[in-house]
Amino acid sequence: MESKNQWPLWEVFIRSKNGLEHRHCGSLHAADASMALDNARDVYTRRMEGISIWVVESIHITASQPAESEELFDPAKDKVYRHPTFYHLPEGIKHM
Repeated sequence: MESKNQWPLWEVFIRSKNGLEHRHCGSLHAADASMALDNARDVYTRRMEGISIWVVESIHITASQPAESEELFDPAKDKVYRHPTFYHLPEGIKHM
């Protein structure tokens, strides 16, 4: 239970210079989004590792439960069109 004197928890995601996606790198407490972004820059990109930072207040993240994984992920097995391994990709296409 959060007290009135405690700042909210923020999750930090960094996109590296050679990466295509943001990756979760940690959490921090901050009074607002602007402070969370500044603190994330200071704490998680000290060696200029990133080119983009996302901060998300933890209360806005919803996660699945491990006990529900079967009912959540099994329906994808019977949908072969979601995994188009039978398509030929031209050689010039990257990151697919």
